[in-house]
Formats: sequence, structure tokens, C-alpha cells
Amino acid sequence: MAAAPLLPATVAAASAKAPAPYGPLPSERQLRWHEMEVYAFIHFSPNTFTDREWGNGDEDPSVFNPPAFDADAIAAALKAGGMTGAILTAKHHDGLCLWQTDATDHSLKKSSWRGGKGDVVKDLSEAVRRAGMKFGVYLSPWDRNSALYGRPEYVMTYRQQLRELLTRYGPIYEVWHDGANGGSGYYGGANETRRIDRRTYYDWPATWELERSLQPDAIIWCEIGPDIRWVGNESGYANDTCWETYNPIGPDGGPAAPGYSRAGQEGGTGHRNGAQWLPPECNTSIRPGWFWHERENARVKSPAQLMNLYYRSVGRGGCFLLNVPPDRCGLVHENDAASLRGFNAMVKGTFRQNLAEKAKVAASNVRAKGAKAFGPRNLLDGDRYTYWSTDDAVLTAEVTFDLGKPVKFNVARLRENIKLGQRVDAFALDQWKDGAWAAFAEATSIGSCRLVRTKEDITTNRVRLRITKAAVCPALSDFGLFLEAGDSAKS
Repeated sequence: MAAAPLLPATVAAASAKAPAPYGPLPSERQLRWHEMEVYAFIHFSPNTFTDREWGNGDEDPSVFNPPAFDADAIAAALKAGGMTGAILTAKHHDGLCLWQTDATDHSLKKSSWRGGKGDVVKDLSEAVRRAGMKFGVYLSPWDRNSALYGRPEYVMTYRQQLRELLTRYGPIYEVWHDGANGGSGYYGGANETRRIDRRTYYDWPATWELERSLQPDAIIWCEIGPDIRWVGNESGYANDTCWETYNPIGPDGGPAAPGYSRAGQEGGTGHRNGAQWLPPECNTSIRPGWFWHERENARVKSPAQLMNLYYRSVGRGGCFLLNVPPDRCGLVHENDAASLRGFNAMVKGTFRQNLAEKAKVAASNVRAKGAKAFGPRNLLDGDRYTYWSTDDAVLTAEVTFDLGKPVKFNVARLRENIKLGQRVDAFALDQWKDGAWAAFAEATSIGSCRLVRTKEDITTNRVRLRITKAAVCPALSDFGLFLEAGDSAKS
């Protein structure tokens, strides 16, 4: 049977040549990660019951005893907060494994909770997926309980734990390796300080290769990659200029390793011409601490504070990893749950409607003699990967949006088609005011998402986007104007 003839628009799209990709490009797993935007940490361990942040490793496993633990209730609270996934601390520095491991005796097998048969990893992985979210695991490389820590044998134990987590509990979307390594601990009763060479001890390339073989779609976080980087703080934000690309560098200028890098100084900005696509994950806790403490029940971040962090993480090209620790009962405290619900209401309310969606749009240049495949209307179709682009030689250009009537907004959103790399170096936004264009914002990096908040509400019937500097022809996939919902204080 003969193929149907191509329609004229299809012919134009097929014949128009797309821009060449620029610089490092995201992998498929990184693209899926960018689309998640907001997900949860779940810090849960003996620390929850001992009122500590770091356990020494000598805690009796029976101290872990959440009488009303409800994985589905935890997942529901996270889902109501707009989380797209959840990463559980399957083992923190104290070494207690929250699953039925065969790699060590220090696990829930030794706990009185559920008669030694409990498996938090199993329960939460299943509940999180039932709620329509993805599940990830945190496994601390440091183990203050293990008598083997600091010896070569411990690395084999660590990898055995990883193998169990990555083969017994279904698809894992992210594996998280903490950068805390070595120091004082129980170490099987030795009660001493043990130091390791962070650059060589774990042989991280071999560990990552194991993870790739077991969960090839999983993102791996380890301060310097290999998929996403530490943003350099635990306050949940990236810098105003934040590039998706990055070069991991050691403190001495040589090779970097987890726990041995300049990420604390450079992770928040990245490197404009970095050799790797290593976007920032912005992590923080909804409370002052990472674990639940009763004294912090009145110090939960408000919805407005979380919204501010959303703008400074997702809105600067990263993802927002928000820790929500269960309490001693094994539930998300109502103060935390209420804040999550308020935060999600703000995000949904703000971005429910693109006020520029029906605008008449025109560009100063459209690639391939105005080919529809690269037209500015693609900026308003809600697709991250259809895009407006210019001819190769055109590195500065503008797009005007005629809104048809005065529209009030205070947030603008831009996205690049990151499948083609990060291409834009700077842009500006103008409003039509008193018969002339007046600038209301200027910024640099865009990447997967750039959110611009104005100091005051703007009301105008026309808006102009100007690309003022680009390394190669721009390829923008999204433009939106929005009005904030709720009491989202400016930052």
C-alpha cells in the first residue's frame, strides 16, 4: 500500500534542517529527571527515636519502633504536596538497614518492630508507586556500625547492600550517595575514629557501573555526578545564574571525588562551558533538621517559604528535593502535611493558566525562511521539545506577544529545548508601557526552566522577549506569563 502524500506543512517540517546540538547534552534519564521538578526525601532511622541527627552506630535496632507506621498515609501526604517521587534513607550513617538485608546483622531483623519481619523499603516503595510517584533509595557510604568500615571488605558489603536494594524493590529512579565519609563511630565496638581516602576507597566508577547494570534508568547522585550534581548547599536553592553543565574539580585543582570537590563553592553556578551535563539538585528539609524532632513541630517551613525555594531551584534549571521526615509514630506530622498541601496549591494555582497562551506571536527571525517547525507559536503549545529557533547566523532576536487586552502577571517562564543543549547566555523582557517598550527583567541562564518573578505586578497588553546573547542560535521551547496564587512572599 502506497504511503499517503505529505501535507505542505509536513513537507516544510521534514525539509527544514534543525539546529545542530550545542555542547554536552542530557541523557534520556536526565531528561526524565528534569521533568520531575519536585520530589521528596524521607529521612527515617533510629535518629527519629533518639532525637539525634547523626547516630553513632551503637543504637539497639529495637529503638526503631514506629507504632502506627503507614506507608500509604506517608505517600498520600507527599502526593498531596505535589511530589513526583520519594527517596528513602534505606541506611543512614548509623548503619541500620531498613530492609531485610543479608549483608549485615544490623538491620530490622534485629528489631522488635513487627517481630523482626518489618521492611520499610518494601512498604514505602510499594505505597509510593501506588500513589503514582517514583521511588528512590539513599544508601550512606559511611557506616558507623560496621566493624569492616575502612577496610576493603566493607566496600564489598556496601555493594551487596546496593545490589539488594536495586534488585528486590522494583524500578528505582534515583540512587543517592551521601558525601559524609569517615570519622568517629562504634565500628563493631571499637569506638574509634577511622579515616578513608575519599578519592580511592570506594572505587566509585566500579560502584556506578554496578548500579548502571542493575538499574540503567536510575539517576545517580554523588555530589559530582555522574548524572546530577550537588548544588553546593543544603538550603534548597541554586544561584541566579546557574548553568546545567559542570566540570567536577578537586580542591587541589585535580580530579574530584565524592566528598572531595569544589561543589560547595561552584555547584550553585556550574560552568558555562562545562564538559558534562550535570544539572543541580537542590536539597533541603521542610524542618531545621533532617530527622523529625518534636521541638521543631512549630518550625516547619511555610507554603510561601517552599514556594520561594521552588522559584530558586526549579526556576533556575534544577530540581527541588524536599525532605519530609516521618515522626515517631511513622506518619507525616500534620504541620508538615498542611504546609505541603499549601505549597502544592500555590504551585498549581500559579501555573494553572498561561496568560500568554492565546497571544498573537511574532518573531524577528524564524529558521529556514519561516518554517512552521521552528515558528514562535511553538513557545505556547505546552510541549517542552517543540521550539522556536532562528537561522544559524542569528544569535540575537526577539519575540513579541500581543495579548489582545491588558493582562496582569508577576511571573514569566522560559525553557530551552535542552535536547539541543544550553544555548542562551542572556535575555531581557519588556512590557509595552506609555507607547514604548520598557524593560522589566534581565537574566542569564535558562536551561530546562527559568522563572522570573517581578518585584511588582505588571499590567500590559504586549510583552517582548529579547535574546541578547547566545553561543549559537537559540532554541526556546516555552514562554509563559502567570499571576501568583496565594500569599507567596517575594524573595
